[in-house]
Amino acid sequence: MDAFLNIFPSIYQEACNLLIAPFAEFAFMRRALVATLALSLSAAPLGVFLTLRRMSLLGDALSHAVLPGVAIGFMFFGLSLTAMAAGGVISGLLVAATAGLISRSTALKEDASLAALYLSALALGVMLISRQGTQLDLLHILFGSALGVDAQGLYLVAGVASVSVLALAGLYRGLVLEGFDPVFLNAASRRGWGTWVWQQSFLMLVVINLVAGFQTLGTLMAVGLMMLPAVSARLWHDTLPAQLVNASLQAMLAGWSGLLLSYHLDTPSGPTIIGCAGALYFTSLLMAPGGWLPRVWFKTHRVA
Repeated sequence: MDAFLNIFPSIYQEACNLLIAPFAEFAFMRRALVATLALSLSAAPLGVFLTLRRMSLLGDALSHAVLPGVAIGFMFFGLSLTAMAAGGVISGLLVAATAGLISRSTALKEDASLAALYLSALALGVMLISRQGTQLDLLHILFGSALGVDAQGLYLVAGVASVSVLALAGLYRGLVLEGFDPVFLNAASRRGWGTWVWQQSFLMLVVINLVAGFQTLGTLMAVGLMMLPAVSARLWHDTLPAQLVNASLQAMLAGWSGLLLSYHLDTPSGPTIIGCAGALYFTSLLMAPGGWLPRVWFKTHRVA
């Protein structure tokens, strides 16, 4: 017993060195952690609403659609965060609006037109960045660098997260109604604009969160922190409020653990964070009430 008590302080000290010391010692780790936690609060709940509306792949499409705007901002202003963010927002909204226009004017469904547009946008963005910048610039924009977040980037992420959380709180009832009964919402609104207004407001929130996440996670990875915790949360809870909380907590855990692994293993921060979110998702597939093991156990005992 005495031997165990003597070992316990050293175990505690080692755990602190592994889990806390990097954030206590280095300012860049603290900035990365705050930016990731802010994105977790704002982006993950939006992913829950995307899954509720059966639009899970829309986030992936829009994350690619912002790339041409980011590339044009980079071409004219260099690595100016403000210019690239503004260009990304405009590009994402333009692609989403164009996809809706094509679906209303042609025989194509909106998902088909969106797929065609986001692939074209992704190719165009990569071409523009490759022509104007270096290979390092392309990798930075595509995959981000959470450990390289500066004060300006942190202000952008914190500002977007604050606005997004407040806007989502104000739009909550309308988004729930639009997700479950859009016909009633459209009939109850004036001039029949109800569904369209809620859809566009929601798309705006999705786009600005993807743009805010591109510096830390890159345009290709930003959607991961939005969708993986949201999909995983559906396996744990049936009620919407519980899914929103669970998704944010899982995103925070993935961000914290991903930054630590990135620091200790010297791996890219963005993909490591998304890899941790993926690990939580696969754990949920096995252990959650809606996952594989509980269903097998329930079927076995029900038959018995």
